[in-house]
Amino acid sequence: MFLPEMKFRNLRERNQTIMSKKKHTEETAEQELEVNEASENETEEAAAENAEAAEETSEAPAEESADAKVTALEEELKKEKDNYMRLFAEFDNFRKRTSREKTEAYGDSAAKTIAAILPALDNFDRALDAPCSDENFKKGVEMIFTQFTGILEKLGVTEIEALGVQFDPSLHNAIKQVESDDAESDTVCEVFQKGYKLGDRVIRPAMVAVTA
Repeated sequence: MFLPEMKFRNLRERNQTIMSKKKHTEETAEQELEVNEASENETEEAAAENAEAAEETSEAPAEESADAKVTALEEELKKEKDNYMRLFAEFDNFRKRTSREKTEAYGDSAAKTIAAILPALDNFDRALDAPCSDENFKKGVEMIFTQFTGILEKLGVTEIEALGVQFDPSLHNAIKQVESDDAESDTVCEVFQKGYKLGDRVIRPAMVAVTA
């Protein structure tokens, strides 16, 4: 009985040793597998980080390039806007200057034309003041004179006020000075020739006498 028991015990110990080695081998394999998986995970994470870094690096120049283009376009737009505003101001000044020149040219032409026909108006005045026995003739002259002055009024021509007003060198041309105790000094006391204005423009000053 002793020998079989010894063989059984040796066999059991041998089996335990084999099982222990097998367990150790399995544990070692598992550890190696875990280490390999961890290494693979670290490698994948490192690759992902490198890819993200590369992507960010590639995006950064693209963003900088886009910002540079926007800045350049904004500068160009600002220059074009400045050019437009300058051109608009020049055109507005040109328009105003042209309009003013046209108005002045019209005023000059109208003033010269009216000044040329004022002697005829003076003659009508003298004709009306002259004695006339033919009432129909005198009435006809009055009608022509009224029509004549009406046309001038429509053109903006007005007679300069003179008799009895204070002398104004911009409106009156004093050719005579009269001593007077009844009126204040520098008062127009006599009108030799009527004066006329076109708007605010003096076509011809009134020729007058003033008190001393």
